[in-house]
Amino acid sequence: MIHLDETNKKLDAALAQADRDVSKIDREYRDAKRYMAEYRGELDPHEMFQNELLLRQTDHTGAFSAGVRDRLAKLKDSPYFARIDFGRKSEDPEPFYIGRFTFRHDDEILVYDWRAPVSGMFYDYEPGPAGYDAPTGRIEGELTRKRQFKIRNGKMEYAIESSSHIQDDILQKELSHTSDEKMKSIITTIQKEQNKIIRSSHAGTMVIQGAAGSGKTSVALHRIAFLLYRFRDRLTADNVAILSPNKVFGDYISGVIPELAEEPVYELSFAEIAAIHLERVIYFESERNPSETEDANLAERIRYKSSPEFVLLMDRYIAELPYTAFAPVAYTCGRFSVSGEWIQKRFLAYKSHPLRKRLPLVAKDIFHRFESDNLMGDDLPKLQAVMKALTAMLTVKSPLALYKDFYRKTGHPELFVMPRKKTLEWTDVYPFLYLYAAYEGLAQSRITKHLVIDEMQDYAPIQYAVINMLFPCPKTILGDFGQSLNPYQSYSLDDLLALYEGAQFAELNKSYRSTYEIMTFAKSIRNNAALEPVARHGEAPEVICCLDERDELLRIKKAIDDFNGSNNASLGIILKTDKSAKALFDALSPECGLQLISPDSSRFHNGVTVTSVKMSKGLEFDEVILPHANRETYCSEHDRNLLYIACTRAMHRLTLLYTGECSGLLSGASCTAKED
Repeated sequence: MIHLDETNKKLDAALAQADRDVSKIDREYRDAKRYMAEYRGELDPHEMFQNELLLRQTDHTGAFSAGVRDRLAKLKDSPYFARIDFGRKSEDPEPFYIGRFTFRHDDEILVYDWRAPVSGMFYDYEPGPAGYDAPTGRIEGELTRKRQFKIRNGKMEYAIESSSHIQDDILQKELSHTSDEKMKSIITTIQKEQNKIIRSSHAGTMVIQGAAGSGKTSVALHRIAFLLYRFRDRLTADNVAILSPNKVFGDYISGVIPELAEEPVYELSFAEIAAIHLERVIYFESERNPSETEDANLAERIRYKSSPEFVLLMDRYIAELPYTAFAPVAYTCGRFSVSGEWIQKRFLAYKSHPLRKRLPLVAKDIFHRFESDNLMGDDLPKLQAVMKALTAMLTVKSPLALYKDFYRKTGHPELFVMPRKKTLEWTDVYPFLYLYAAYEGLAQSRITKHLVIDEMQDYAPIQYAVINMLFPCPKTILGDFGQSLNPYQSYSLDDLLALYEGAQFAELNKSYRSTYEIMTFAKSIRNNAALEPVARHGEAPEVICCLDERDELLRIKKAIDDFNGSNNASLGIILKTDKSAKALFDALSPECGLQLISPDSSRFHNGVTVTSVKMSKGLEFDEVILPHANRETYCSEHDRNLLYIACTRAMHRLTLLYTGECSGLLSGASCTAKED
């Protein structure tokens, strides 16, 4: 308590000084702006330039000072959450207090950032021999004390001498809390296997396969925060982008990195990337939920274009394009001439360029050759005329024509269907982009130096092929191949790893989100031998037989009433499809205050939510109700995945309702269906 009081006093002093610094800089900035406005006509260009430089510097300094002030204000709530005492064997132990970020006062570090090398010992070691990798090399010594604190509003709630048993108790307490509207940081409860991934400084790509509830998304975000800290001289938040499956999930995770004292990172989706690169090129339809399609032909098109073999077919086709899409003939202008063979040789020499981008290069080669042969000073053809002649030698005149030709050449013209004129099906968007890159070229991202891809199992190999072209940077790729949403996608984790040769692979099998009873129930639906539920106990899931659909609806309304009278913060009612979620929402909403999460949604709020399995991915709820758990709705092997996903969204309570006959996929469930 004495140490906390002293730290709070020093924080108060630092915060007061930070407020004064920000106010001073604000005044200086306003004064400089006013001076430039009043004397603009009297200042010479040199003085104006110097004043503009001063304004920029003041603005930069002000932003930095405001950042310092904001971090200090956040520290006031909880200055630190842990203490370790560590010393080399020949030295007395020194206390290190660990918090969200570093706090210095009078050139003394009072709190160490959780990402600092010395802080890693809190996560990795029990009292005894320990060590860490400092910038100067490996430091070995003895960890003599390990304490954990809970400080809220600057007040100590508890201080515990930490051990593996106590840490489990603290973890249980944290996991027992109700859900939040936004994903929160886990710095106080990071587990050893998670910390290893977070602190990996592997320079290349990392692939994380994580079971439901293993914290893989949170670990990936904390890894980004660690990389921003570790490589702050070359990596900033502006250099990081996150590919999220939808806007709701993007909103849900948006607070984690700012909470860790870093600037927000850019979030985008596969659809947004396509829209950027295909603007004024071609339109495309939104992605359909593969689980909802009843069109056998569409299913076949999705299956064909989602395989690793499809990428190989496209690569072979692209490799032949310089010979099939360009048919050079001799070009003659007056007494100047070059053969078709010479043009072909120059065209092939520019193999690192897209087809269309080679034409101006070859045109310049022709012009320079004519120029060197022009000893008589004759008129030479204009570059534009040479380009026109070369363009006429293209046998395929547009990217869309090229894309159609691909299906003809591979013997499957029926697998390309346009729903409307100049409009692609979603399943054709990334294959089209892949060929477009070979024909016209695609602009690489020069800003993004690290890309995070979540829900890796839901994207096709051709999508990864395009992303690797657009973002040739290290990546953190995560997901769970046991939670695939696409019933027509047949590629595996090994296929994905083959796309990223040399990538570091990590696996997270311990599940923290749900109670032991819920995860044991989920394992009975889709067995994962490696999955290890955390030993946090709660109510057994219920599978309830309803008399009819009206009875099922009444039970859902009763469950909503019970939830509203409870201390829980979120209830998710999860349906198999977006269509059935909308139908139930319409049936309930006149009487119940609830939200619908659909593909058009952009926000997640606590309370009662109706949504589909697809839109629930990555989210978690205190309670989950799964209606229509009958044999007709959930019957296929892919439905097994959907049931597993839906059940593992529940943190504390899970209820399944059905009419008629219970789904056969629940036959191994470790609870008995009941009627009330």
